Amino acid sequence: MDVNDSAVQREPEVSFVIPAYNERDELPRTVKAIGEAAAELGRRYEVIVVDDDSTDDTSEVARGLGARVVAVQCRQISAVRNAGARTARGSVLVFVDADTRINGEVLSAAWDALDTGAIGGGAEVHFEPSDKVGWSGTGSLFVWRVVSRWRCLAAGCFVFVQRDAFERVGGFDERYFAAEEIELSKALKREGRFVILRQPVHTSPRKMEGKWAGRYGWILIKTALTLGRNLQKRDGLDPWYEDQRGR
Repeated sequence: MDVNDSAVQREPEVSFVIPAYNERDELPRTVKAIGEAAAELGRRYEVIVVDDDSTDDTSEVARGLGARVVAVQCRQISAVRNAGARTARGSVLVFVDADTRINGEVLSAAWDALDTGAIGGGAEVHFEPSDKVGWSGTGSLFVWRVVSRWRCLAAGCFVFVQRDAFERVGGFDERYFAAEEIELSKALKREGRFVILRQPVHTSPRKMEGKWAGRYGWILIKTALTLGRNLQKRDGLDPWYEDQRGR
């Protein structure tokens, strides 16, 4: 199903919000996966790509895929996600990272959870296959999975939430430059039932493959163990913000 289809755009039930900085190469697969999952579920939807001052043609690619583009210069992930949510028309918000692929199974499980009283949640995260991910990548992901399940915390690459609940808690806390999903998870748990689905989403392990692999793994473990505290500054978050310095 094409995102440009009028039946898709008309009065969407669910809004998919994708934050993006120089994501022209990742967006086609991600938007295609969203369309297939929504079609399988039979829900009207829209895709919103929030372009945070990309230097490539992210916006043009997104529009070519039928997504609605919101241009911002936030330099901060929480604010980028919130900017997309403010323009969304659906009663359900699904935040999906540009390098994360969802499927009909996980979207159906999310919808079932909402239909049975949950106000939001996340999913188990798996890396897409790669022979470049070492022990720091697999180990840190394992630690995150344990903490995510134990403390009921969503990973930022996939968060679903009832729009009214999202608005009641004030959205993502814009004091945070990373681990903003942890603060949102904690806030939503105070509002109602928040779940972590057994069905997985698949995300790119690219941050575990380059020069920041070891540091990213350590940040992920530290974030899981400290529940995201002390991430209110960009300092030390080079795996996320290195090429956005000075912006």
